[in-house]
Amino acid sequence: MADIPLTPLTGDALQERFQALDAFLLAHQALWRPRPFVDLHLPWEAHYPELATWLRGRTLQQAEADHNAPHALIAPAPFTELATTAQALSALGGLPSIATPEPMERQAVDVPGRKWQQIEAFASRLNFCNATVHWLDWCAGKGHLGRRLTQLGQQLTCLEYDPALVQAGQQQSQRLTIAAHHRLQDVLDDIAAEHLHAEQTPVALHACGDLHVRLLQLASATGCRQLAVAPCCYNRIRTPAYEALSRQAQQSALELSLDDLRLPLSETVTAGQRQRQQRDLSMARRLGFDLLQRHARNTDEYLPTPSLPVSWLHKSFADYCHHLAELKGFSLPANQDWDAVQAHGWQRLAEVRNLELLRNLFRRPLEVWLLLDRALYLQEHGYSVSLGTFCDYQITPRNLLLLAERH
Repeated sequence: MADIPLTPLTGDALQERFQALDAFLLAHQALWRPRPFVDLHLPWEAHYPELATWLRGRTLQQAEADHNAPHALIAPAPFTELATTAQALSALGGLPSIATPEPMERQAVDVPGRKWQQIEAFASRLNFCNATVHWLDWCAGKGHLGRRLTQLGQQLTCLEYDPALVQAGQQQSQRLTIAAHHRLQDVLDDIAAEHLHAEQTPVALHACGDLHVRLLQLASATGCRQLAVAPCCYNRIRTPAYEALSRQAQQSALELSLDDLRLPLSETVTAGQRQRQQRDLSMARRLGFDLLQRHARNTDEYLPTPSLPVSWLHKSFADYCHHLAELKGFSLPANQDWDAVQAHGWQRLAEVRNLELLRNLFRRPLEVWLLLDRALYLQEHGYSVSLGTFCDYQITPRNLLLLAERH
């Protein structure tokens, strides 16, 4: 396909890209919907046996090395062709940066380094035509973002659900002599609308699912002149499946489950080595247990298990499996070669991670599709919208930012 310029999307390009991504995701949903962790055999393997065999033959270390950049992998057809198209359709350039005043002394205290980098990058992309008079920090936590944005003569309101964060944020604002109002508020409550006014500029950095959707709906209904939102965790919604926002997405044949919505969030860019080791051990044990439960229950179906505390990883593998089976209401046969079962779990993990590389080609296209649904919704409500990146992928994989402004 023709090269797509690496620029932010605006105007008619938003709808054009949405249509292209929609067609791509619909055409290949048989490749990205099935989950290797759940299904021992994937339907697409019968159509692409060479690719399936090649992926299943790779090691866990190889899968880990390619996890965050699957598009760079040289693999049998149709992998490379799909990777090229996926990368082109999800390519977005950086939003124009602006000069920002130096932060106040001690303003970055109590902010983890990566989070402060995200805040600085976010602030440097808020290139609005109209001057801001009143910032509204949505799902603000302690209000670090709002304080970084607020300059002399501007007002700041921070809305947060956690009382401890509200109190800590108010204390920090007072210590820095920033005139901020930290409000205890569940933004999903009806009363949250009372906090929005047309003269405010709402901002949200990594507000999850329904939380940022609620902001888009209220801000557009209130008539806020401008807003900036970097979404996160698209699966954290109260409905059993995704409900499209824009008319364009509502007309699409693409239906997304909660499991589908988790796909864009599957990177592990920021996980440390210890976290990765614990994650791998936990997953290998679950996959080993899965093989056992299929045999014990005489069914070839995955059995969902609850999230378990890290302390379970200190149990012997035999105890782990027996206790998990007890938790799920059945028992395992007594005589097991536990070393062999655990080895099979690790082998399954290697296969799962490598088979997921094909599914992972669609992570970013699906995320951009979701962002474009939000962008088109704002466009339908009278905003000029820009969609692009605000920071490097290594700072956060959730590096897409919506800027919207009414003129």
